[in-house]
Amino acid sequence: MNDPQLNSDSKNILVVDDTIANLRVLSAALTERNYQVRCTKNGSMALIAAQKEPPDLILLDIKMPEMDGYEVCQRLKADARTRGIPVIFLSALDDVFDKVKAFTVGGVDYITKPFQIEEVIVRIEHQLALQTARAEIAQLNASLEQKVEQRTAELERVINRLNQEIAQHKQTQEKLLHQALHDALTGLPNRTLFMEYLQKAIQRQKRNKDYLFAVFFIDLDRFKTINDSWGHAVGDRLLMAISSILKCCCREVDTVARLSGDEFAILLEDLHDLQNAIAVADRLLDKLTSPIHIDEHKLFSGASIGIVFGTANYQNGVEVLRDADIAMYRSKALGKGRYTIFEREMYDRTVHLSQIEMDLRYALEREEFLLYYQPIVSLTTDKIIGFEALIRWQHPEKGLVFPGDFIGIAEDTGLIVPMGEWVLRSACQQLRAWQEKFPNSSSMQIGINLSNKQIKQFDFVDKLAKILADTGLTGENLRLEFTETMLMDRGEKTIELLAQLKQQKIQLSIDDFGTGYSSLSYLHSFPIDALKIDRSFVSGIDAESKNSQIVQTIITLAHSLGIKAIAEGVETPAQLARLKNLGCDEAQGYLFSKPVSARQAEAIVASK
Repeated sequence: MNDPQLNSDSKNILVVDDTIANLRVLSAALTERNYQVRCTKNGSMALIAAQKEPPDLILLDIKMPEMDGYEVCQRLKADARTRGIPVIFLSALDDVFDKVKAFTVGGVDYITKPFQIEEVIVRIEHQLALQTARAEIAQLNASLEQKVEQRTAELERVINRLNQEIAQHKQTQEKLLHQALHDALTGLPNRTLFMEYLQKAIQRQKRNKDYLFAVFFIDLDRFKTINDSWGHAVGDRLLMAISSILKCCCREVDTVARLSGDEFAILLEDLHDLQNAIAVADRLLDKLTSPIHIDEHKLFSGASIGIVFGTANYQNGVEVLRDADIAMYRSKALGKGRYTIFEREMYDRTVHLSQIEMDLRYALEREEFLLYYQPIVSLTTDKIIGFEALIRWQHPEKGLVFPGDFIGIAEDTGLIVPMGEWVLRSACQQLRAWQEKFPNSSSMQIGINLSNKQIKQFDFVDKLAKILADTGLTGENLRLEFTETMLMDRGEKTIELLAQLKQQKIQLSIDDFGTGYSSLSYLHSFPIDALKIDRSFVSGIDAESKNSQIVQTIITLAHSLGIKAIAEGVETPAQLARLKNLGCDEAQGYLFSKPVSARQAEAIVASK
């Protein structure tokens, strides 16, 4: 729309921007196109300049110190001298609400930074053309008595064009507002709109104590598996089907929203009693556990639901949704496919776990962890042949913290990976230091438990090799302990991993054998050196007990595979005697020694 005549009129443009570089670029480009350009760096100067010599158009930045563009525009529109000047906003803000606000305060257009100068020129020319059209209308009105007949048709065309543009402008505003408050895929209200409705429900309850409402937080249990298996197209159609199911199970007065991904929320309003909400939850679970047909696919998604009942204690929707989310995760932990009603202790526990997680991160940075060592004894020679390294946390306020209080959280957060690497390096360094100090300990082994997340790291084997190289410890002195579940989790990949570890001559054992899921058909394929009998079988062992039969079976199995059997949790002489009679190779437990500090363990090594 490069109209030479339009440019030759030397239209006056005021550019307002606190960034000098933007002023230079815009001034140069507009001057080159024969516009008269004035520049200001802030809102106050812009108002003075516009009032003193009103420009034909203003390019106005939004984010400026002292006075932002919205306020500048509002003041311009409030002043009769500057009210008619078209304002085009220039801003790096690209949020729908920012655009809607720009139009609300009187802007005629909105250009997002970084801008293309050609787009700016076209937008300017378009607005100046509109101004010219409006001027034409005024001129036609002035000479209406003389040229009524010949100008009527032209006037109607101009008015129609303006009306169309105004209608399109309103439609654009309405569309932007709808997009800002609804999910694009399902058409459901999004988190923003849901939180607005929820806040209103809280306010209604504060005014009327008899008003009851409930919030459901819903997470699909198998959506990721379905999405990965059948693709995003099927996944999207499943989400739309789920949306329909949720709406069908609710009333018109209720609100069903999609929060994100496969997370949905429901606001049940004006309940007669809390059992109404339970009935809805039962209905939802029944529908969501039934198969959903998408083309030829028969899909089972399932869902976990957290339920919060509105109380006077809640001040805002964020708190309500937070507690519903906590209850949903409790449903997940209890086995999925169920609902859980929020209770205060759930929040207290979440806060407690969050504090532990934060403390764990600091503990890694501040090196608050230390290792304890429990001796492992040969039942043939009755001599100590090694130690199992066990992590402890020397908390600055709580004192010595045992693994049961923090290992689970470390697993969930992924902190177990750097923590496990620290254990490996520290234990190898310690054993190597004992070997150098006490030559008679050269054959000792150090046992270390591994986590599932550790062995899934792509560079686990390389890191372990580097630790051995850095510490000078040989692989024969290191015994890594896996659980049955870890070994079975990855099948052939696990066999490959164990083979790589055996190439470094590292000793491998299955920890807590008999308590997890294992496959005997796989067991012979694993290059394992020992089976560790879980303490639950060792406790209460006697000649007639089932425990004794289980222990005997494990020992026999180990020996048939040509590997050792190691008993854990030996606490009494009777247990020790029975294990020896059954042919168990090694043992550890409080009968020999509880886990001790490095200093105490060194004294044990020195006494060998």
